[in-house]
Amino acid sequence: MSRTQVDHPAAVIRPASTTDLPALGDFFAGLSVQTRYLRFFSPITPGPSLLNVLCGGDGTTDALLATRDGNIIGHGMAADRSGPCGDLTTDIGVVVADVWQRQGMGSALVRALMTGAQVRGVTTVTMDVMHGNDRALAFYTRLGGRILKRSTGRFGKSIYESTAFGWD
Repeated sequence: MSRTQVDHPAAVIRPASTTDLPALGDFFAGLSVQTRYLRFFSPITPGPSLLNVLCGGDGTTDALLATRDGNIIGHGMAADRSGPCGDLTTDIGVVVADVWQRQGMGSALVRALMTGAQVRGVTTVTMDVMHGNDRALAFYTRLGGRILKRSTGRFGKSIYESTAFGWD
């Protein structure tokens, strides 16, 4: 079985909702500082307003949860926007609980987000990856992503480098 196949049949991917807010908060708080840093480009634990966006409560975000035995083990989201030529683009973000990484959950979440994006008429999917996150860079390359650009950004006082991936 390859690393990208879900080998835990009891894991379920489902839409997130505002009823998931407490569990989603616990999920993010339970991630290692390193995993939160790689997901958010900062070691933050999301507060109430960000959690609302992450669960799709803002109405503009397609948010998914990977769960097993009722516990959140992964999160994915897609935020749609209009591209420069009027085409629909979505930016995705995915994170998997530390103990569940490299077991197919990330791949399953990305595939589900891409399927949802296709249904919504999205023509381009993008994702920013922290520079130096070689596991993620290799992972998205295996899923057919290509590097669109490398850039430097700022989050508070921190400066970071990121790689934008894209799928057409």
